[in-house]
Amino acid sequence: MDHELVPEVLEGATIYGAGNHTIGKVSHMHGSGPSAEVIIDVGGFLGMGAKPVSINMAQLDFMRDENGKVHAVTSWTKEDLEAMPEHRHH
Repeated sequence: MDHELVPEVLEGATIYGAGNHTIGKVSHMHGSGPSAEVIIDVGGFLGMGAKPVSINMAQLDFMRDENGKVHAVTSWTKEDLEAMPEHRHH
């Protein structure tokens, strides 16, 4: 799936953490491919109050489900991500 690691494919993808719990969604990306910086919105409710955090693409395992929808899996928990510093645009 490496050739699909681009913003057009990954933005909006759900991120699943430890125990297959939803921990966030891909907000946007800086760059593309394995070295990209993925910005994930963590927490909040209905898109309000979410905290953006930055994770390196290599720390996420992106795949497609049986319907072709892209999602990612990581061993991190929602609490791990919420404890990270907030991503700010430079």
